[in-house]
Amino acid sequence: MSNPYPEQLTFIGQQRAQSALDFSLGMDLPGYNVYVMGEAAHGRFTLVKDKLKQHAKDRTTPHEWLYVNNYDDHREPIALFMHAGQSKQLADDIDSFIDEVLDTFPAAFDNPAYQRKKKSIDREFNDAYDGAITAVEIAALEQSVALIEEKGVVGFAPLIDGKQLTDNEFSDLEDDLREMFFERIEKLEDALIEALIELPRWKRESKEKLRNLKKSTAEQATKPLLKDLEHKYASHIGVLRYLKDIRVEIIDAVLEWLDDEGESEENKEDFDRKGMLTDFFAPNILVEYKEGDAAPVVYEPNPTFGNIFGKIEYATSQGSLITSYRSIQPGALHRANGGYLIMDAEKVMAQPQVWDGLKLSLKTHQIKNDLPYQDSVVGSSFTLRPQLIPLDVKIILLGSRELYYTIGEYDEEFAELFRVLADFDYYLPSSDKLQYQFITKVSDYCEQTLKCTLNEAAMVRLLKFSYRQAEHHNKLSARFADVLELVAEASFYAKQDKLTVIDARHIDEAIQGKQYRTGQISENMLSDIKEGHTLIATEGQAVGKVNGLTVLHIGDTSFGTPARITATVYAGADGVIDVEREAELGKAIHSKGVMLLTGYLGNKYAQHFSLTLSANIAIEQSYGYIDGDSASLAELCALISAITSLPISQSIALTGSINQHGDVQAIGGVNEKIEGFFKLCKMRGLTGEQGVIIPKSNQVNLVLDDEILNAVELGKFNIYAVETVDQALNLLMDIEAGDMLDEHYPEDSVNGIALARLKDIADIVNGDNSDEKDHDSEDEKGEL
Repeated sequence: MSNPYPEQLTFIGQQRAQSALDFSLGMDLPGYNVYVMGEAAHGRFTLVKDKLKQHAKDRTTPHEWLYVNNYDDHREPIALFMHAGQSKQLADDIDSFIDEVLDTFPAAFDNPAYQRKKKSIDREFNDAYDGAITAVEIAALEQSVALIEEKGVVGFAPLIDGKQLTDNEFSDLEDDLREMFFERIEKLEDALIEALIELPRWKRESKEKLRNLKKSTAEQATKPLLKDLEHKYASHIGVLRYLKDIRVEIIDAVLEWLDDEGESEENKEDFDRKGMLTDFFAPNILVEYKEGDAAPVVYEPNPTFGNIFGKIEYATSQGSLITSYRSIQPGALHRANGGYLIMDAEKVMAQPQVWDGLKLSLKTHQIKNDLPYQDSVVGSSFTLRPQLIPLDVKIILLGSRELYYTIGEYDEEFAELFRVLADFDYYLPSSDKLQYQFITKVSDYCEQTLKCTLNEAAMVRLLKFSYRQAEHHNKLSARFADVLELVAEASFYAKQDKLTVIDARHIDEAIQGKQYRTGQISENMLSDIKEGHTLIATEGQAVGKVNGLTVLHIGDTSFGTPARITATVYAGADGVIDVEREAELGKAIHSKGVMLLTGYLGNKYAQHFSLTLSANIAIEQSYGYIDGDSASLAELCALISAITSLPISQSIALTGSINQHGDVQAIGGVNEKIEGFFKLCKMRGLTGEQGVIIPKSNQVNLVLDDEILNAVELGKFNIYAVETVDQALNLLMDIEAGDMLDEHYPEDSVNGIALARLKDIADIVNGDNSDEKDHDSEDEKGEL
């Protein structure tokens, strides 16, 4: 069979969102970032990623970015960009250069030429020193004094007959002779000091000459090593400047770290020479690519400040925090630079510093890198201010509808930076093309991921599941992820049957399995009704009591359950009181629905008298919060029953909202509501009189279980669709609601009885002396 829709299938439906994404990705101007609006499981991430990958192929490979040491100010590392693949090549070249330096030094200082020059420098110093000492020594001998030099210390000793005296012999000399030797030695010491007065300068000059010799030796040895690299990167000005800095700095590094002279054998292996040179000279690559790579598409699941803008790692040394340019780590903006960055809007907004930093980066077109906690945590320790990197990125935020409008209201800059809205619809219009795409996608998923196939019956069941999720005859649900989840769970049951073909019964088993796993609360509620803990009647008649239909949403499941709604009416002027609102259990929309009842009663009955009554309406045995106006039809019917004292059939449950003119309006969750009441009736036994009343406008939303459809077809259960309150009253009560003729309702009709009863209550409340009151009020008016 040929493919009726041969174009490439990337995604089902969502044309509006796809068009918005294509527009944004085609706009290269700043500010055209995208907010993807929609709920989870609508395929937002899949569609966005597919679109980005398509566009990324047509974009050029971004530059690589790296940081190198700034030898003028180590606090401000220099950023360099290179073409794809060049950063790794440069890093390898620098690593090889460091290895060559380590191979050259300290061996270069053992070179005979170096040693010869070093000895020459040492000789000059020694000759000057020896000449000075010799002159003093000759002068001393002429005065019978010997010059003694031991362990670098110069001293004098007296001589008699050419023999050096010991301390004892010297003490035995006559006083005059001893005094004479003291005077001679004192003068010789002064002469020695005078002769060696230039010694510090000789030492300084000698060391200076030796340092210059070492520098020239290091320069001569390293210059050829860098010359080839400078020629190789001649076209890259930034790298050339970096290599020229290395040419100067490597000489000092060699003298400081690679000169073994004067070091003992124990100290030679105390530090890692290769590591020290690498940390001082090697580049720190942030991002790198291969030649021909597509533009990056990055998803950051945890958008913290460090994960987005990069971070600087610190180490502890002697109680202080230290760091270097090699400790700079890239963030998502670095990895996505030149491409696309996807993030969840809720997570970004949860951290104001991230949101402010992101806006600043987008406005300045530079990646922000000043850490918000740098001043407070790091304190006075060594910190870095890396050179800012230019930013060229398209941001895609995935978020909800509520968040989009909230941000737009509170942040004026949001609209300037995120000018494109990709709005994901809840539904997909049913068409042959979309159904074909639906079937194709599901089949591909089964074959490629689940390694199985679906038969026709299973596919029909899946389509019904999607229609049911959308609550519409003619629309598929946009929550395609839920369909795939159901298929995957159905494959589990198929494999249990040792089959590779998924049948409709396997789909049903998967649905029932999930209902069983998550259905404890709904079963408990049904059990409470069965045991009489919760009072719900499904037979007979009662005044002021009606079965309403509610739907509960718990986690990712929802189920319907009936709820008894009661009304009481008595003479008074309190109006219609919503017990739920008074108990602070009814939320705004529910309270609004109850307030509309007064408007309906006044419009319907009180055209010629004042509407005065007291009535209470309550949803019985409900102890949680209630919202929504879908119970307003049931509440009105219970109220009219209480006003007229006419009984209502308890076999019928109803749902629907009303307006002040008595029109019944559509509500949500109609399928779950019907099924919730059907389960109760089925448990007690279907009589054929049981059924539900729903708004006629909800007919298009009916996608019911086959069991209910069969029960309706056999006449065991009924579904009534109504447009007005009167139609609902006709079904619930044994007498007609009654139409207005000549501004009156028939006396024996529901509306006629209600009008008469309301007029009686008004008369009771206003009192029998109403005529006197009217007369008094006229007199008062006359006086005024």
